[in-house]
Amino acid sequence: MENSQKKITWSLQDNKRTEQERNVFKPTGKPAKSKNVTYLFWAVIIVLAISYLLPFLYEDKVKVCLTDSFCFNSQDNIFLYGLYVFFNIIILLLAVFGAYIIGKKLGEKFKV
Repeated sequence: MENSQKKITWSLQDNKRTEQERNVFKPTGKPAKSKNVTYLFWAVIIVLAISYLLPFLYEDKVKVCLTDSFCFNSQDNIFLYGLYVFFNIIILLLAVFGAYIIGKKLGEKFKV
């Protein structure tokens, strides 16, 4: 009978924590900060770094002409060529994202 009336506590610390230590894990009521801007910033930085590294990995000289009079290549104009590659990657990513959004909306429209 003694064992059934005894309160069982499942604490690894035998309630040695103070009230302040217990309150550390209680919710504060503040919404969690969104880290989307941070993730987007680092994604852009990584894509920019990769776009500048790609010409070093490819040994041949690549010539790009935006107009008849404005041309640059991958070895002499590294800054312009890196920006060119960066914007091409961004355009491709935006096209894939746009196709995803359009496909999602079409899929919801034709959903049975």
